[in-house]
Amino acid sequence: MPVELDNWFIREILVHEAALARYLARCWRHRDELIDLRQEVYARVYEAAGRSLPTQPKAFLFATARHLITDRLRRGRVVSIEPMGDFEPSHVLIDEVSPERWSGGRQMLARIADAFDRLPDRCREVVWLRRVEELSQKEVAVRLGISEKTVEKHIAKGMRLLAGHMHGGDAVDAAPAVETEAPHGRQQAD
Repeated sequence: MPVELDNWFIREILVHEAALARYLARCWRHRDELIDLRQEVYARVYEAAGRSLPTQPKAFLFATARHLITDRLRRGRVVSIEPMGDFEPSHVLIDEVSPERWSGGRQMLARIADAFDRLPDRCREVVWLRRVEELSQKEVAVRLGISEKTVEKHIAKGMRLLAGHMHGGDAVDAAPAVETEAPHGRQQAD
C-alpha cells in the first residue's frame, strides 16, 4: 500500500503545491513558518489518506490547510497559566489596593455610569456598541440603520458629553442635538 499511497499523493496532492503555497502565504502572516506549515498539511493529508483516500483530493488538501491554520490561530490565543514561582519576589500583592483607592474607584465608576445614563438614547446606544461591544463603525451603522457619518457624530458627541460630565459637572444635559438622517435625506435632530 505505501507505494500506491505514495503514487496517489504525488499524482493528486503534490500537483497543487504552488496553489497551496500561495494560499498559505495569503492566510498566514508568519513567513518564516510557511514551509513547516505546508509540510504539516502534507503530513496530515498523507496520514488521513492512509486510512481512507478522499474522494476530492484538492478540496481535502485545502480544507486541511484551513483547519491547520485555524488550529494554530486558536493555540496562539491561549494564554498559558503557569506559576511564575513565589509571588513575593515578583512584587504582586493582592492587598495593595487601599480602602481609599478602592472607594475612589467605585465612586469614579458610579460617575461614569451616571454620565452614560444621561446621554441621549441613540447617542448612548452608539457609544455602547462602539466602545463597549467594540463593533466597528460600519457594523454599528448597519445594526442601527444609520450612516457611518452619523455614527461618527454620535461618538464625538458622546465622548464630549461624558468628558464634560466627568470634568465639569452636568455638561451631559447641555449639549446640542446630533444631526441624524431622516428617511428621505432630510436632517433631523436626535
